[in-house]
Amino acid sequence: MAFEPPQRLVRALGELPRTAQDTQWLERLPELAKEALERRDVVAQRALAPGGRSSLVILVRYTDGTPAALKLAPPGARPDRELAALAHWGGFGAVRVLDSRHHEDDGALLLERLQADVSLRSLPEAKALLEACGTLRRLWVRPPAGHPFETVAERTSVQAEALRSAPPEARALADTALALLAELTVRPPEELLLHGNFRQGKVLAGERAPWLAVGPDPLVGERAYDLARLVRDRLEDQVASSTGASGARRRVNKLADSLEVDRERLRGWTVFRAVESGVRALTAGRRRDAELLLEFAAWM
Repeated sequence: MAFEPPQRLVRALGELPRTAQDTQWLERLPELAKEALERRDVVAQRALAPGGRSSLVILVRYTDGTPAALKLAPPGARPDRELAALAHWGGFGAVRVLDSRHHEDDGALLLERLQADVSLRSLPEAKALLEACGTLRRLWVRPPAGHPFETVAERTSVQAEALRSAPPEARALADTALALLAELTVRPPEELLLHGNFRQGKVLAGERAPWLAVGPDPLVGERAYDLARLVRDRLEDQVASSTGASGARRRVNKLADSLEVDRERLRGWTVFRAVESGVRALTAGRRRDAELLLEFAAWM
């Protein structure tokens, strides 16, 4: 069974600065998948389709029939950091790692099987946000001593470079985002392990627990940064809603109060992350996505 790179993954990698290492990984992905399966003595059933923007996930079974999922991500995505975060959470609030013995050979992760087609997005909005907040409470813990994770300040300083050369149509919002970033990173209020890419689609139904987070892009910093991505979830629905800007601002306040996060810091990080994503989408030619993100940021 051959496993070709999912087209969504190929497109997503094309939007990022491509390293020689990631290019080689993409070319060798079918071979790497075969080797990873053999090392772990699991049998492939099928690859998830249409696939994700950050990895290839293959549904597999152990020889005794136990289901699992094999995830392969490019080196630039730092699967070693994902493994470190998942190991630290130990299955509490997040998917469990089943076997990490061969990770250094191929960077693949063997994970417990969740219901890939059932995420929090399948729930009504109010219920989804309630469950999302409960999941975040479990994930926000002290990082391990000597951890390998970058900080929020380190990650956003790199993103700030792209904002400084934003296209003219996004220049004003980019300047606002940069000013907010300068304020937010002066005196971070806490240093907790964050998911880094948390949204409703990253929380899947499981057998061991009703809802478990997947696909972290972990880093260390304040909770408001992590919560900011959740604020703009179901963005098209928010933009199409009659409440529009006022509804988005109410969501900021509601989520901040639910998780005891400072409202203004959450608003600031929401603007920064939306503008950063919008400028990145604009640069990649995804104009519709960019317009939605920048309109949302302007509401704040």
